[in-house]
Amino acid sequence: MTILLEKKYIPLSDYFSSASNPVITLTFTEIEQIMGQQLPNAAYLNRSWWKKTKPPAKHFHAWMDAGYYVSQVETNRFVRFEKIDASGDRHSKHHNRNEDILLIRSAGHGDARSLITLQKIVEAESEYMLYGKDERHQSTQSVRKQIIDWKQQGHSTILIAILNGEPVGYLMIMGNEAKRAAHRASLELGIQKHAHKKGIATSLLKKAEEWAATKGVTRLETTVVERNTPGRKLYDKAGYVKEGTRKNSLIINDQALNEVYLAKFLD
Repeated sequence: MTILLEKKYIPLSDYFSSASNPVITLTFTEIEQIMGQQLPNAAYLNRSWWKKTKPPAKHFHAWMDAGYYVSQVETNRFVRFEKIDASGDRHSKHHNRNEDILLIRSAGHGDARSLITLQKIVEAESEYMLYGKDERHQSTQSVRKQIIDWKQQGHSTILIAILNGEPVGYLMIMGNEAKRAAHRASLELGIQKHAHKKGIATSLLKKAEEWAATKGVTRLETTVVERNTPGRKLYDKAGYVKEGTRKNSLIINDQALNEVYLAKFLD
C-alpha cells in the first residue's frame, strides 16, 4: 500500500486485503473489534465520513485499496461494503459464496474488555483449560496494563483471531526477561467452540512463529492435557514434540489428569 494509513486503520486494511467476498456487512462494533480501537465520532455522526474518497482523508484506503467501496451506511448500526470487479463493475456477481474472513493481529490495550469476554467464553466451553467456568477474575484495568507492559517489554504478546468481525480465539506468548531464558516462550491457546475446525489454531501457531523470528525466540513450549486428543494432534501436526509428562498436574471434575510437555525448536 502506497498510502500511509493511520496506524489504527491498518488491521482494517489487512482484513479487507484478505477478503474476496462480493459483499461484506459489518456492524460498527465488529469494525472496532477488527481495529482494536474505537472509530472516531465522525464515523458515528456522519454517513459522509464513510463515503469520503479524497484527501486529506485517508481512512477510506483501508477498504478501497482492496477493491471495496461503501454501498450502504446505517448510522451506529452497520456498514455494507461491495467489491468492484476487474471491469470496474460495482455490482460484481462473480463470487456468489461468502467465505470466512480471518484476521490475526497483536492485541492492543483497547482489546482488554473483549479479551476478558473471549477468555470467559473459552474457559466455560473447554474441558481442558487451566481455569474452569467463571473461575478467573480479571479487571479491564489489569488486563489493559498487562497488554501495555508486555508491549513495552517486548518479550511477550497476545495474538487475537478475529473471524468475520468477531474475536474467536487468542494465543498468549509468554517470553522471559532473563537473558538465559530469552530464547524460549510458552504458549496458551484458546478457541471458541463454534470456530473449531476452521484452521484458526494452526494460523495462530504460525503467526506465533513469525513473531518469534523477530524476537530471537528459538523454542516455543506448551502443555496439553494427556487425554486431549484434538489438542495433541494440533501440536503434533504443527511440529511440536513430546518432552515428558507432568503426572496428576490438574484436578478436573475430581479426577487427576496428566499433562504432556510439548516443544518446537525453530530454525
